[in-house]
Amino acid sequence: MIERSAFSVVIVNYRTPELVARCLALLAAERAAHGGFDVVVADGHSDDGSVEQIAACLAGLGDPDWVDLLALPFNGGFGWANNQAMLRLLQRDDPPRFIALLNPDTEIAPGALRKLADVLERQPRVAAVGSQLFEPDGSRSGSAFRFPSIAREFVRGSNTSALGRWLGIAPTLVEIDQAGPVDWVTGASVMLRADALREVGLFDDGFFLYFEEVDLMHRLARAGWQIWHEPESHVMHIGGVSTGVPSGAALVVPPRPRYWFASRRRYFARAYGPGAALTANLAWLAGHALWRLRKLFGLGRATIEVPSELSGVLRYGLAASASDFHSAAVEWGDAPGAMPAWSRWK
Repeated sequence: MIERSAFSVVIVNYRTPELVARCLALLAAERAAHGGFDVVVADGHSDDGSVEQIAACLAGLGDPDWVDLLALPFNGGFGWANNQAMLRLLQRDDPPRFIALLNPDTEIAPGALRKLADVLERQPRVAAVGSQLFEPDGSRSGSAFRFPSIAREFVRGSNTSALGRWLGIAPTLVEIDQAGPVDWVTGASVMLRADALREVGLFDDGFFLYFEEVDLMHRLARAGWQIWHEPESHVMHIGGVSTGVPSGAALVVPPRPRYWFASRRRYFARAYGPGAALTANLAWLAGHALWRLRKLFGLGRATIEVPSELSGVLRYGLAASASDFHSAAVEWGDAPGAMPAWSRWK
């Protein structure tokens, strides 16, 4: 078992103060039962009274000295907001060994964070370990994954999982029953090793939202670190509250926002080099054309299509832009407060 105060928790809020209050109440119970840790709540310029509501929540908890409320002056996205909190934690005189990132729309089961910390303690080459997420109805939600690839984009576009099995292309989703290595884990509940962040950097703030944790874990893996999933760390996840893009097996899938396509394009460019974003998009388009052909013959009608994804792929750039190739990974020693790279490239 690791020692007291070996890790810190970061929660990024954007217009979900009630959920933050619930999350903090559960964290208070976790501290009481499993030992101390400190928390930073970073508000991404919600501008809706969130800061005041969270401050009132803290007052109701007796203004605990283990919670800091960081009101950011700009909505810089998930990675940027987490970076602002992590930089302050990592640059203090007693930086934590591990940092847990927790979405406000999560409810941790007793011991969930301690189980993540124990994995990092036992496995010194593990840089990040993620929880098993659950839907509100108790069913498992996607939590561990294989890296996106051009072949998987073809299968995703085809909306036909059987095609992937026939071609021998492993699915994106990974389901394991014991703690072990995977390609990447969701950022909704993940614990990161500070020493690994010192080596490869924090989030790349060229991403506004989506794919930033995939990019970080791809960089970690490329540097020789491991990513693990701990299925015994249970966390319920509502999903999509701030973004409107749900997780899990939602029956109604809304259109993806423009920044989802920009982030996907940037990820392929950064991870796999020149031409990868274009090739991935062409692979998706080929798979999508196959799906439409199947529909003409009465097949594939039961599959769920993401509305307007075809127009999004075509409209928001088949090929990477020049800025997609520029690294914007924030370094441990960078001063907090710098505007995110994506805002400078607009």
